[in-house]
Amino acid sequence: MQPFTTVSGVAAPFLAANVDTDVIMPKQFLKGIDRNGLDRGVFFDLRFLQDGNLNPEFVLNQAPWSQSSFLVVGPNFGCGSSREHAVWGLKQLGIRAIIGTSFAGIFFDNCQRNGVLLIQLSEAELQVLGAMVAQPQNAAIEVDLVEQAIRLADGRSITFSIDTLRKDALMRGLDAIGSTLQRTEQIKAFETRHLQANPWLA
Repeated sequence: MQPFTTVSGVAAPFLAANVDTDVIMPKQFLKGIDRNGLDRGVFFDLRFLQDGNLNPEFVLNQAPWSQSSFLVVGPNFGCGSSREHAVWGLKQLGIRAIIGTSFAGIFFDNCQRNGVLLIQLSEAELQVLGAMVAQPQNAAIEVDLVEQAIRLADGRSITFSIDTLRKDALMRGLDAIGSTLQRTEQIKAFETRHLQANPWLA
């Protein structure tokens, strides 16, 4: 996975509550046998009109948010089914971090496994951030995972908390398997001790 340390980019405000994974990635995009083209499926029914043209009313089709690296979202984002395709599509679309107050549990885990940073703020902090990035001239922010800070266009910063293990994995670009393989020597030592204590297993 791509490591996440400090990333600068545009943040799009999408503050609707309870946006579920079927909205993020509709079911018709789950038919493929690989992950190709899932970026087109992200928010498909919101991004596109029935004739296939872009919906000019949707934030991700408007400048500067059409080039967003971050989403500022409403509560319980990612609820609904467990489809990992939602995260794959967001990542293909260029989304590096999602900032909100709360996220559905399985969606939260899927983001971690795929290198998408989730940041949880208080409601008051999120309202400040959402109002700021809703202004085109102030939509660019910087997310610094090392310092655990979001830097706004007006010079203000919002700090955030994150689990130490999750932070380390994201900064090193490690998924669950990669994180486990960092302990290869310890695993081998355990296997040796276990087989010596239980020789019939060999």
